[in-house]
Amino acid sequence: MDLFSYGREADRDSRLLADRMRPSSLDEYIGQEHIIGPGKLLRRAIEADQVSSILLYGPPGCGKTTLAHIISQQTKGYFVRLNAVEASVKDVREVIEQAQSNRSLYGTKTILFLDEVHRFNSSRQDALLPAVENGTIIFIGATTENPFHYVNGALMSRSTLFQLEPLTKEHSLIAMQRALTDPDKGLGYMNLKADHEALEHIATMANGDIRRALNALELAAMTTPPDESGAVHITLEVAEESIRKPLVKADESTQYDVLSAFHKSIRGSSDAALFWFLYAVEKLGMDPMVFIRRLIAASSEDIGLANPQAMVQAVSALDAYRNNGWPEAKLNVIQAILFAVESPKSNAVVEAISRAMSAMDEVKSAEVPLHLRDAHYSGAVKLGHVGYKYPHDYPSHYVKQEYLPKELSRRVFYQATEQGNEAKIAHNQRLRREE
Repeated sequence: MDLFSYGREADRDSRLLADRMRPSSLDEYIGQEHIIGPGKLLRRAIEADQVSSILLYGPPGCGKTTLAHIISQQTKGYFVRLNAVEASVKDVREVIEQAQSNRSLYGTKTILFLDEVHRFNSSRQDALLPAVENGTIIFIGATTENPFHYVNGALMSRSTLFQLEPLTKEHSLIAMQRALTDPDKGLGYMNLKADHEALEHIATMANGDIRRALNALELAAMTTPPDESGAVHITLEVAEESIRKPLVKADESTQYDVLSAFHKSIRGSSDAALFWFLYAVEKLGMDPMVFIRRLIAASSEDIGLANPQAMVQAVSALDAYRNNGWPEAKLNVIQAILFAVESPKSNAVVEAISRAMSAMDEVKSAEVPLHLRDAHYSGAVKLGHVGYKYPHDYPSHYVKQEYLPKELSRRVFYQATEQGNEAKIAHNQRLRREE
């Protein structure tokens, strides 16, 4: 059974152009050469009808469903498609039961294509897992979300992950040119002329989504009145009316990725840090507070005492945001971001914490040295709580004495770098160790 089956000319007017133009073979497929180019693993598996359980992960319009359609055309098995939004545990069990019957009665394999698998909750994934494990069904999942966030580990481990890359403007242009010249599935039956700049605009605005580009092309073709000669002329003006600026989807995975890009940019690029912050807040609608908190964390994690003013700037930006709101605090927050990026960098604070935590695991119980213990009570001297040297009584307000438990004597946790303000600290550390 192939639920991707298409009609013929009779239903051409009832189906969208993007649906009619969907490739049915690998030779017609556009893009993703890194996984289905000549000699690539997935292409060989499809051509040999030997596809095993796979996950297809990529942005909308990059060809995930089309690949599943091609597999459905190529396989000699029973092909079933379910949508994770609508499918229930009962639906899954019915597919499994049918698959068991097909295998036992006819020796036929069953391929289950599960679209939007990220919406398939844990209980439904669990219902599917045994059939995938014992080979009753071959599972193909498609998702726009990071599968490591949404697909359980057992199902992930039994599937080969293929990451599809975003398509380009050139890919959309190829698809539209095909549609314009194909008289059966496309718009080639029409007396149609499309200006190059019109197609360029649609391809640019589609941002790699071929489905969106073809939908816009069809809208332009079907809504533009013919001229005196009966020809439909798609101009740039018509194209601009047919496709609008896309809304950017800010799913959970995207938000994590953008926040990660922002933090990593703080370590090396003012331009990138500024861009990712504004992109997240102004285009994705993310909360500026999320980035201010990350900036405060980065001020210690990546800058620390190399420039302690970075923390002051970050906390001041937090106060400005709380007091003035957004967008009034935009300048204050961006000032703090740029200050952090341009500051000398040091992760010595992070390393110091790591070393101290490791040292705590080494000692069962840390005994406070006698000379450091509280001596503000009668009898402290009799208990031996003496010998503490008050640093302010000595030159440079420093005196060498043991502060750590004896098991960790002379251990170094915080090692200042030669970056920025820490260079002075490193110099003082060397002097004290030489005494």
